[in-house]
Amino acid sequence: MSLSRRSMMYGLMGLAGMTRSVNALHAHHHGPLSRDATQAFIAPPGAVDDKAPGVTGQGKLKFKLLYAADHLPPEAQKVLVKAHGGFAVDRRKGKEETYFALPGAGILRISSDFKTIDLLDTTEEMRSVNLHDTNIWYANDGTPYLVLPANGEGRIYTSTLDGKMVHRLNAPTTAVGFKSQEVQQYFENPKNNFAPTAVEFLDGKYYVADGYCKLDTILTALIRTGEKFDVWWNSDLAFGGRGDAIGKFGTGHGITKPPWTARLDVADRPHNRFERFTPEGQYLSLMETPKGSLPCDINYLDHKYSVVPALEGPDKTKGAPIYVLEGENIVSTVMIKEDLGLPNFTHVHNAAVRKIGHKFYIMALAWNPGDFAILEQV
Repeated sequence: MSLSRRSMMYGLMGLAGMTRSVNALHAHHHGPLSRDATQAFIAPPGAVDDKAPGVTGQGKLKFKLLYAADHLPPEAQKVLVKAHGGFAVDRRKGKEETYFALPGAGILRISSDFKTIDLLDTTEEMRSVNLHDTNIWYANDGTPYLVLPANGEGRIYTSTLDGKMVHRLNAPTTAVGFKSQEVQQYFENPKNNFAPTAVEFLDGKYYVADGYCKLDTILTALIRTGEKFDVWWNSDLAFGGRGDAIGKFGTGHGITKPPWTARLDVADRPHNRFERFTPEGQYLSLMETPKGSLPCDINYLDHKYSVVPALEGPDKTKGAPIYVLEGENIVSTVMIKEDLGLPNFTHVHNAAVRKIGHKFYIMALAWNPGDFAILEQV
């Protein structure tokens, strides 16, 4: 039996056993895991198990596989196993392209009809590192930018939509003079790392989640656009911090502004919840996800629909789900590994939802090992 999008020779029983051991470790871990634990069980990009049902989800929101990893450019397929990032959809009318990055390849652009995926001529400094998430924002004059956090290097990159670096924001130092004594003291210790995991833009500021370091605080940076683009750390505003109480984070992994309101939703991964804040950092409300799901982020289509990629699911013997929400209610649970037969989707790191005509589509990235899929509503 040859390996292809529709068939594979693969030790599924061995993967299931290894998955249980990796998941048991992750339940007590705040931050990224090494790939070493699953490296021996990685299936080739695009491999799909023909024995899987082929349809996943419930009710009217059921999905099938539209494209697997073999839809990516060859350069991206070569490094896909290292995938550890996220999607940004340009939701402007007439655009609808999606951007994401792979370490060693650079920034990729998915066309609005999903038929083509282009590898952009990304600035080498950005191409060589892991860009943990991707977000798109627009200056007052309408100019679009991408913002991408490099978690391993402690940097925030801003680029154009063609992959050219506009700015590099280095890790904070005590020279910033943070008004928060907790933040200021954290950066006084040179042994303390800074590992940004996601960035959101709102009202001329970057809101930066740094869930892969002990600080686990939402930091902010100020932005100047125009003739001279610049970004610098904001000493006046920081909120959150590591802890179990509401308003604190176990791992503040993703940060998202809903498209209809000035609010920030932070994915608190080990606590299985989203905590919502005002732009000034005041806690507003809570949305919980199923226990043991470890939500990584949330992507809003509109006021009604959103998707939540989960690093794990409540059942640790299975691959991770993507929850489709209508308001705050889960109306469909998408299981890419079990139902669609993509064995590398043990952990889902990011997902984004789009709608074309009357059909919903989901783009998904797996982690450890990395994989890629685009799903179409049945």
